Amino acid sequence: MFRKLYLIVLISCFTVVLVRSQSVIKTSDLFRRIDNNSQTGKLNIIQDPAIDTLINRYILSYKNLEATNGYEGMEGFRIQIYNSSNRDAKVESGKALQDFLNKFPESKYPELKCYQQFALPGYYKIRVGDFRTKTEATRLYLLISKAFPDAYIVPDIIIFPDLNTK
Repeated sequence: MFRKLYLIVLISCFTVVLVRSQSVIKTSDLFRRIDNNSQTGKLNIIQDPAIDTLINRYILSYKNLEATNGYEGMEGFRIQIYNSSNRDAKVESGKALQDFLNKFPESKYPELKCYQQFALPGYYKIRVGDFRTKTEATRLYLLISKAFPDAYIVPDIIIFPDLNTK
């Protein structure tokens, strides 16, 4: 009898420790200010605890994307201008990249960053831009498709855009 009770208490304690070890991010912690300025106010968020659970799931899903891709990012769109798996695809992709940079210089189009990617089994790809929505990508796609008729919009993990610069 004593052994059964001891075993039940031990399993209960172990379960509580496992549940408590999961990190929980509260919404109020996300909006916390780091500077200790006396002129700043205080933000009180009154909400259902289920919202914190949803925010945690959202944050964890993007951490999984980071682990998969090797860099932080978000779901978005890019314009793919080159894709090939030929024997000399590496050289051709370099030429396509140079051709793109000559036709769309960074000084004139600063939002068009180029990404040369390699995907197994031997595909070389050139993708440009970091667009949050397909509408943003379509605006520049219409311009790029005149010079590169095989270009098309693809979903991709993009680098977080800096929204503070305008």
